[in-house]
Amino acid sequence: MKHLSHIRFVLFLLIAGAISARAQYVSVDFDKQCDFTAYKTYAWTTGTPAKNPVLAQRITEGVDSKLTAKGLRKVEPGSNPDLIVLYHAAAGADTQINTTNPDGYNWGRTWNGGADTPTTGAGTYPAVELTIDIGDAKTKKLLWLGSGVDTRSSKLPLTEKSIDKILEKMFKKFPPPAK
Repeated sequence: MKHLSHIRFVLFLLIAGAISARAQYVSVDFDKQCDFTAYKTYAWTTGTPAKNPVLAQRITEGVDSKLTAKGLRKVEPGSNPDLIVLYHAAAGADTQINTTNPDGYNWGRTWNGGADTPTTGAGTYPAVELTIDIGDAKTKKLLWLGSGVDTRSSKLPLTEKSIDKILEKMFKKFPPPAK
């Protein structure tokens, strides 16, 4: 009977690991004193572009479509834009540490009721981070920052669908509500 509960617990961990292995995390921060309704145009400047030119194009086109849908108009960098937009893309590996207890009820506790000793393991997984910075072109002040991390279970690059999901989550919160 105890053996069956161990198998169930291991299966639970495998399923939870598979679900979290392809997770996306998105966060947004912004200047709470800024009135975003005053901005009408934007232009791109260079950040840290994706090494893959197709991926770089997908990111800029995705951001362009989100900003256009929010009522902003893209202009050339030298034409006095209201906002400057840039992005940073980075790919690498992240480390995940998991602690499991065969009885399944000992997370964060020092007493385990005589249960078997918890096991801790570490592993690395591919991760891709995309950060979008939007700032005031005249004052050079950062006004809005969106950051998304996509953890991958394989070494494949971000797909168009992954980029769309990250940008959708980010730009749900743009522009921030008026003060």
